[in-house]
Amino acid sequence: MQHHAPAEVKQSGVVHYTFVLIGLSLLVYVLHKLDGILLPILFAALLAVLLLPLVLRFERWKLPRVWAIIFTLLLVIAALVGMFYLFGSQIVSLRDELPKLQERGVQYFDQIQQWASHKFGYQPISKDELIDSGMESFKSSAGGYLGSTLSTTAGVLSVTTLVPIYIFCFLYYRDHMRQFLFRFVSPDKRTNVLHTMDNIQVVVQAYIQGLLTVIVIVSVLNSIGLLVLGVKFAVFFAIFASVLAIIPYIGILVGSAIPALVTLVDTGSPTKALGVVGVFVFVQFLEGNFITPMVTGSKVSINPMAAIIVLILGGELWGTPGMILSIPLVAVLKVVFDANKSTEPWGFLLGDVSDGTELKSAKSAAKEGFFMRTWHKLRPG
Repeated sequence: MQHHAPAEVKQSGVVHYTFVLIGLSLLVYVLHKLDGILLPILFAALLAVLLLPLVLRFERWKLPRVWAIIFTLLLVIAALVGMFYLFGSQIVSLRDELPKLQERGVQYFDQIQQWASHKFGYQPISKDELIDSGMESFKSSAGGYLGSTLSTTAGVLSVTTLVPIYIFCFLYYRDHMRQFLFRFVSPDKRTNVLHTMDNIQVVVQAYIQGLLTVIVIVSVLNSIGLLVLGVKFAVFFAIFASVLAIIPYIGILVGSAIPALVTLVDTGSPTKALGVVGVFVFVQFLEGNFITPMVTGSKVSINPMAAIIVLILGGELWGTPGMILSIPLVAVLKVVFDANKSTEPWGFLLGDVSDGTELKSAKSAAKEGFFMRTWHKLRPG
């Protein structure tokens, strides 16, 4: 009696893509629910990659790995404390000006109401009514504001505590994690994995170092423009807008609107307020077309359409932190896509128009990167 092997059941394309969509939906749900855990880890991973060269330099100076990481973290903390000290003095001065700005703002609001009443028959609201309605609104939502403030403060303190710990762990256990990844890969494919890891390191370092350099340059240009216009707190607003530029496309809008509004209330001159907006728009034009391409070059080659889409998706998933993380994460994802033939079309879709040549240059640049050199040292024989 002849036995026939069971016929192979082939999945239809509809069933396959249905399972893919279900898996993606579950992944997005889990990522959203675990944002409090994942966000500090992701920020720490990016910062660990950025700080790795400094740790390696300390280690080459014969410092133990633990002390090399501690000294690196202390340098970063000292830089942040110095920056907050400079910001703090400006914030205190701005706080002292707030009552005067508030009084002038109410006066301008009354003038606008009088103009609208004369032009359109609009019934103006008195200053007392405006204050009373504002107080009623504040009282009704005070509990929500207090709860959100406490939640935000707790979240910031948690992140401030956890991120340095995660950075230390990533830097200290980097060899152990690399060996962990190798256990999923056959020996003949480990060279490709090393190339991919080195490419990721190059992309992340290029993005973050370039971003910090751009922030410094844009801060200087903004400061010059605002000082020429005679804007109060020019340096503070210049740095504030430059830091907000971390959030692509949207950050500069918020960063320019606040100083323009303060200038309008302080001077009563719409022309000067428009001049403030003009300074930020001009510097943003220089940043997008000349400064950023010269600083970062072609190492982070995400096309604008993909950048806008992932920016919106990151904001929907994780809010402002998601918008900050979206570009470097998608750049890492592109490197992973480019490393596999089956996913290379998706990497091409995310990349810029000249991405073919950029991919080759990135691979050649990472030919003997940190992970490859370390592997050659650790490999027996």
